[in-house]
Amino acid sequence: MAITYHAALSERLSLYSRNKLKLGVFGPNMSSGIALTKVPERWSGSWEDNLRLAQLLDEAGIEFMLPVARWKGNQGATNPQEATLETITWACGLLAQTKRITVFGTVHVPLVHPVFAAKQFVTADHISRGRFGLNIVAGWNQDEFDMFGIEQREHDIRYEYSAEWLSVVRQLWEREDTFDFEGRFLRLKGLQAQPKPYGGTRPVMMNAGGSVTGRAFATKHCDFLFATIRTLEQSEAEIRDARERARELGREDFLGVFTTASVVCRPRQREAEEFFRYYAEEQADFDAVRHMLTVANGSTSFRPEVYERMRVRIAAGYGGHTIVGDPDRVAAEFVKLSEIGFTGVACGMVDYLAEYPFFIGEVLPRLERAGLRVPNPA
Repeated sequence: MAITYHAALSERLSLYSRNKLKLGVFGPNMSSGIALTKVPERWSGSWEDNLRLAQLLDEAGIEFMLPVARWKGNQGATNPQEATLETITWACGLLAQTKRITVFGTVHVPLVHPVFAAKQFVTADHISRGRFGLNIVAGWNQDEFDMFGIEQREHDIRYEYSAEWLSVVRQLWEREDTFDFEGRFLRLKGLQAQPKPYGGTRPVMMNAGGSVTGRAFATKHCDFLFATIRTLEQSEAEIRDARERARELGREDFLGVFTTASVVCRPRQREAEEFFRYYAEEQADFDAVRHMLTVANGSTSFRPEVYERMRVRIAAGYGGHTIVGDPDRVAAEFVKLSEIGFTGVACGMVDYLAEYPFFIGEVLPRLERAGLRVPNPA
């Protein structure tokens, strides 16, 4: 029987899923994915592998794919993330050849004019019949912005500009009349746009914000906040704060917080720990890690203690949470993330195509038994 998909806002915001904990992948549009490692089995990032992965996840009921917008690599021995697929056109290609999964596009706001962006996102939304998601990034690595000849604004001002930019995009999605926009940063004349987003609603929106200002922007303007875990205790407090801020703003529709985790799941705990040590320590591309820390700090130097504390986590997966173990241990870690308030996890793996089938077959049933997910209707 054919399945008909609608674009009701409630369906969009649930990522077309009844699962309490949403699952996805992070960074598959990049060579090496989110791992900074020299192991030969590291992720290719090729279009062919991305398409195979998207269709595998789609059939398994995994909710989303979240890309990273990159314009140059991280140097080191392997120059990880050097080869990247641009995220909106990547999303369009995947959405055209899948049925249920939500695919996000990641956009650096200062690099894309809002009139162009609004039309671009609507095109992706119509291709997918309402499964396109927007991940908004207010700022990024200055060395990549230098490729565009753009100097970034002061940190908090970036979010003020992003709010104006998003206001233009949303008005172009929603208004039928021709209008002008007069803001602090943008002065635009005779604005109009057709068609509107698919089904008369809008794409789901996410923002990655680690600062107080970034989290405030997400809770005011977006459906999800995407946050990196420093410690579980700190994340739990930040999630409570985000939900409280949303309530104060009357944002009962704020859906919560997503995070990222590097996942190694093997039949036995010892196997998982050995593989983690192999790719994230013994074969880590630590020169690339140093470069990434330098760029992230906006400096040519950084404190040695920062490098020592973060180097393995960055090599494992962009500094995100690490989940390493047999299926029971891995499932228990996801349960813990849900209990402290996370509503979604974007997973990184060394080789998504090789590792995700075991995760699907062994971890998903355990999460169903834990009440976090329901059986895939397929």
